[in-house]
Amino acid sequence: MTITKMTWRPQYRSSKFRHVFGKAATKENCYDGVPITRSVHDNHFCAINPRFIAVVTECAGGGAFLVLSVHHTGKVDPHHPRVSGHRGNVMDIKWNPFDDLCVASCSEDATVKIWDIPKHGLLKNITVPRKDLQGHSRRVGLIEWHPTASNVLFSSAYDYKIMVWNLDSPEQVIKNPVKTISLHTDMVLSMSFNTDGSQLATSCKDKKIRIIDPRTGALLQEANCKSHKANKVLFLGNLKMLISTGNSRWNHRQIALWDQEDLSVPLLQEDLDGSSGVLFPFYDPDTHMLYVAGKGDGNIRYYEVNPEKPYMQFLTEYRSLLPQKGMGIMPKRGLDVCSCEVFRFYRLVTIKGLIEPLSMIVPRRSESYQEDIYPMTASNEPAMSASDWFSGLDKGPLLMSLKPGSKLHDSYLDSVEAKAPISVLEAKRSQTRPGQMQLAHVQETLETKECREPKIFNDVKPWQGDSVWDKGVASVTNGREPLLCSPPKTENELLQTFYRQQDEIRRLREMLCQRDVRIKQLELEIKNMRNSRGVY
Repeated sequence: MTITKMTWRPQYRSSKFRHVFGKAATKENCYDGVPITRSVHDNHFCAINPRFIAVVTECAGGGAFLVLSVHHTGKVDPHHPRVSGHRGNVMDIKWNPFDDLCVASCSEDATVKIWDIPKHGLLKNITVPRKDLQGHSRRVGLIEWHPTASNVLFSSAYDYKIMVWNLDSPEQVIKNPVKTISLHTDMVLSMSFNTDGSQLATSCKDKKIRIIDPRTGALLQEANCKSHKANKVLFLGNLKMLISTGNSRWNHRQIALWDQEDLSVPLLQEDLDGSSGVLFPFYDPDTHMLYVAGKGDGNIRYYEVNPEKPYMQFLTEYRSLLPQKGMGIMPKRGLDVCSCEVFRFYRLVTIKGLIEPLSMIVPRRSESYQEDIYPMTASNEPAMSASDWFSGLDKGPLLMSLKPGSKLHDSYLDSVEAKAPISVLEAKRSQTRPGQMQLAHVQETLETKECREPKIFNDVKPWQGDSVWDKGVASVTNGREPLLCSPPKTENELLQTFYRQQDEIRRLREMLCQRDVRIKQLELEIKNMRNSRGVY
């Protein structure tokens, strides 16, 4: 008699992200009084990086957008300076992923403009762009930066064309794009790149999803599903899949999952509800979580995506009474890893003129760095130049660690020095050189804090003074080898060394402020515990 051994399977699915919850910022940490645009175009109208928030605003005569410091929360001055160089309404804005001080915008005036934002924010209106891209014949609705190559921009307009621009071109006004893609028969609704930027997915008003070679403009795949009218499409990282949001034949809001190699039939279709607002998909390749936010409502559904069946697992839904018109997302390098924050939205609430940050948090008791939910992620350094990409090279993104104490590379310094003389650099950067007493004070304060709470910040290496520079070794981050360097010989090298020290001092100050806040929180918790137990 043979006995068949049965394998036991748990009734629940094991996941680190089953209990992720959304935590909206308090009123003091929101941005109030922002005149958000009333445009009906289905765009995000908001772009975020770790330094600034850019949001399209309502204005008379031309188009403009606000650029606010991320830390400038509370009431926004109604006369705050704006970027106002467009002759028509601004339709889309995107920060350069490799330069936190460079933003692109497109408008109804059929142009795309590239702007340089001062390091300390806007002190006056900016009306003259660094680059003016004039190639489209009708209003430009979408722009997208290449994910791994520097200074490569894609734009799509109501002339049904996608244009590829090389911003390394020396001209201030560029009238001829490097490539024009004319595969679409109607307006392009969304664009999305795969991880290394070798493929571009588009959704179009003709109800078709296309995968295109962005360098040659060749059509690689095309989907024409009668049961799904796609509005937005998105590559799902390295999973070889696409997600699209749209409507079913019964006009229900719907999401569909596609195999990247075969777009003939969707792998999965799911109806969500009967609302009419567009669904915006957002994907986090580090956690494999998909977020679906509806325009005109306050709900955000989130799922965990798997490469095998059943492909998508619904986690839960964040609900708010305040409807969102558009949304921006913070890059991973700008998240608060100490609170286990894995994603952050910035919701545009038009009815209150409010920008509300919304953090997606993994509940953990420990306040130390959680390596299992923060794998290596895309950094702010390009993997190649524009000329390398146009010559046929494809590279994945450079990766970095989010562990506290890792110093993020400032790619803006290199990009500015390549295109501006030293006199311009000196004019742009007006900070004074800190003295040795300031460095000593920071070092002494940090060492004192390290002694006061050795367990809370045990994963952050303390400042080692000027001994690192005296030995000729530059301490760098993200798992890289220390770089041996000689003392600066030219004024240019001296400037680079100086700004590295400035960034290090700024980082230390921020660290001290965070530790002071944490000490106060712990003291308050101890006091509350004593009061609750009746011990005085």
